[in-house]
Amino acid sequence: MGFGVLKKALAFYPLRRLFARKRDRKAGNIRRITGGVDMSEIAMLRGTEPREILQRVIEQKVPAIMTYQSRGKWHVAKVVLTELGANRLSAQIVPKEKIHPLNIQAEQPVGISLKHGYGKFIFETKVLCLEASPDTTSGGTIVLAVPGRIEIVQRRSYFRVDVPKSLKVNVLLWHRHKSDNSEVPPSNYCEGRLVDISAGGAQVVADVAQSQEFKNGQFIGLRFTPMPYETPLMLNAQIRNILPTVDGKGICLGLQIIGLEASPEGHQILQRLCNVVERYFHINKSGAKQQDFQQTLNAV
Repeated sequence: MGFGVLKKALAFYPLRRLFARKRDRKAGNIRRITGGVDMSEIAMLRGTEPREILQRVIEQKVPAIMTYQSRGKWHVAKVVLTELGANRLSAQIVPKEKIHPLNIQAEQPVGISLKHGYGKFIFETKVLCLEASPDTTSGGTIVLAVPGRIEIVQRRSYFRVDVPKSLKVNVLLWHRHKSDNSEVPPSNYCEGRLVDISAGGAQVVADVAQSQEFKNGQFIGLRFTPMPYETPLMLNAQIRNILPTVDGKGICLGLQIIGLEASPEGHQILQRLCNVVERYFHINKSGAKQQDFQQTLNAV
């Protein structure tokens, strides 16, 4: 290493210490806001904490997403939590422009997710009953059991990260049907390439010849192996948008991952998905640092 490079590194040393102190102060502020919860992984809240969070969400009218399965198909509904009782939690359905039947019944398990503060809160519960809403503009009220625990996922896990350039991650895509409950995709699947990923969504590029296979709002299954020799991840998703690629040879599917908050098994998959996002982020970051270092050497 030349003297010029060493001189530049020493000049930046005080700045690195300053940035480190700022990072530590920010981490301390986040811990205070979240009640000491370590946001580096999925954290579990029990006891009185879930009730305190739910009451705060109700007061601030934070919108939530409810996911559930009916007749073998996934459904998504936007709700607002309105009332917290001793054993019941009321959720008012936010009406859509185009009305669809909910197809939901008592004792049915559902998952709830909502963004609040520095994280995303998720929990599974069950439907106690359905009630008419006093608000005529609402889609009705669903009475849920009060969850005994709530999990927090760090917000940064929901920021999209690019798949590292050193990896080519192939994806299998297929349409979800009533009989699609097995651990392997059906024989009539499509192939694509993973572009980016987060704990809440992904982008997948497929051949333009497959464009007729997909529609906005459609529910699909996807399967991919995040790193070589790992166990594949299998997820459910809804297509949010379909756009042509720049070269016109493919289509880019914007996907929203659904259903992971609706069961303990889904929470385990979500934890693994968060780890994948974190790993991709660090691979990209280390690759960028190596490129910057090489450019500095070339400039000396």
